Amino acid sequence: MWSLETLGRVRLSRHFFMREFLYSEIGNIHQIQNIPDDPDLAIETGRALCETLLDPLQETFGRIAIRSAYRAPDLNRFGNENKLNCARNDNPMECHIWDRGSGEDRIAGASVVIPWFADRYAKGRDWRDLAWWMHDHIDYSEIWFFPKLCAFNLVWRPTPVKRIDSYIAPRGCLLRPGGTPDERLEERQTRYGDFPSFRGIRYPM
Repeated sequence: MWSLETLGRVRLSRHFFMREFLYSEIGNIHQIQNIPDDPDLAIETGRALCETLLDPLQETFGRIAIRSAYRAPDLNRFGNENKLNCARNDNPMECHIWDRGSGEDRIAGASVVIPWFADRYAKGRDWRDLAWWMHDHIDYSEIWFFPKLCAFNLVWRPTPVKRIDSYIAPRGCLLRPGGTPDERLEERQTRYGDFPSFRGIRYPM
């Protein structure tokens, strides 16, 4: 039997603990608990998200900010029904419910801000510079960009879909599943040539 205290102390990766992903403004304001129905599955998919996607981001750009991550089904349903920017629970693109599905149907996502890039975005930097960097460096499944702080939803799946969409101009789909980038690798690299060097830090045993 999991206690909430024990669940929060579970270490998902080098840099992240489960507690960091359980905070919910919707839950706090409306007094709805944000506790997984299946903690073991939430840990499994959350660990894959952190190890595959979030750790490399933090090791490259410094501390990243998690705006929204795990949502319990009841909490997410409330958010959807009350138009609080939550997709339906049965929407296959709803990435915040980590404890559902099995095998290839597993999914985990988080809304992320990279302060290093947000500072540059505030001065007019193109969101596509970051999008193409992530495409070329991490094994994401889907990414959606949003105007405030250039936040983005970053999604892990066992088999990545490789899709990038944005609500920032130019709005729409930058890369469709199975599609080919409209810019050659050399052009993409020029976009992010001033980014920090990619780091997947090797820690001592």
